[in-house]
Amino acid sequence: MSLARDVKAGFAGRPRSLPPKYFYDALGSRLFEAIGQLPWYRITKAEKRLLRRAAPAVAGALTGPVRVVELGSGSGEKIALVIEALRARRKTTVVHVVDLSAAALADSLQRLAKIPGAKARGHHATYEKGLLEATHPPRGRGECLVLFLGSNIGNFDPHDAERFLASVRRRLRPGDALLLGVDLVKPERTLLEAYDDPLGLTAVFNRNVLLRLNRELGADFDLAAWEHRAVWNADLRRVEMHLVSLVRQRVAIPRAGVVADFAAGETIFTESSYKYELPDVESLALAAGFRRERQWIDGDARFALTLCRAIDI
Repeated sequence: MSLARDVKAGFAGRPRSLPPKYFYDALGSRLFEAIGQLPWYRITKAEKRLLRRAAPAVAGALTGPVRVVELGSGSGEKIALVIEALRARRKTTVVHVVDLSAAALADSLQRLAKIPGAKARGHHATYEKGLLEATHPPRGRGECLVLFLGSNIGNFDPHDAERFLASVRRRLRPGDALLLGVDLVKPERTLLEAYDDPLGLTAVFNRNVLLRLNRELGADFDLAAWEHRAVWNADLRRVEMHLVSLVRQRVAIPRAGVVADFAAGETIFTESSYKYELPDVESLALAAGFRRERQWIDGDARFALTLCRAIDI
C-alpha cells in the first residue's frame, strides 16, 4: 500500500514528513474547494479570472482534434472553461482528467458530462500514471494540451519541478501544449494569511491528514494534541506547512509498522508551496523542454498562467 510505504519513509527521517498528495481524501478535497473560496486564498479565483481571458486564445492556438489532459482536476471547473472555448470553435475534443481523489474525480466527470460533445475519461491515479494512460495509445492528427494548474508545481522543489515537467514533455510530441499555473512571490503577510487563514479552515485541512492515517492505517493520533503552523521561508521562497506536537507523545501507526515518539514542539512537515518570479517560470519551462508562447498575469493576486509549447529534445 503506497500510503503505508510513504508514511514509513517519511517518519524515518527528521523532521518527519508526509507527502501533500495525501491531503486529498474525500473530506480533504471538499475542504480544499472551500479554501479556494476564502478571501485570503487568492490563487483559485485569480486563476479562474485568467482562464476566462486565456481560454479562447488557447483554443485558437490549437488545431483540432484536441486531446486535453488535466493533471489534478479537482472539481473540473477550470478544465470546463477550456473545453467550452474549444467547443465554441467546433473542435473535436477528447478529455482526460487525472486525480488521486476519487471524490474530486467524480465531481470533475459530472461537470464535464454537462458539456455537449466532450468525451471525458477519468484516471484515479498519480500525475505520472494518469498522463501515461491518457496519452496511450499514440494519437493521430491534432494536438495534446496538458493542464497543470492551481500552482500544483509549487509542491515540488525546484529540481523535482524541472524533472516532473520533463517527464510530461516526454509524453508529448513537438508542438503539443502545456498550460501551467504558477503562484508568484508576494508579501509575507499575504502568503501567511492564505496558508493560515483567520477562519482556521487551512488548519482543519492540514490536521485532516492525521484523521486519514487514523482511519486507513489504524493510527492513534489525538488531533487535539496537534497544531497547524505555516511559515514563509524567504531563502527558499516557499511557504511551509507543519503539524506541531503540543505535548510529548507516542503515536502508533500499525499498518505502516511505525511507532513514533514526539517531543513537545516537534513537527511533521506536510507541505512546501514554492513561489516563483516571472523569469523563473520561463527558465523552468525551457529546461524541461518547453518554450513560452503566451502568458497571462493577474497583477493584484500575483499569479501567472503560461501557455508553453513542447520543443524538439
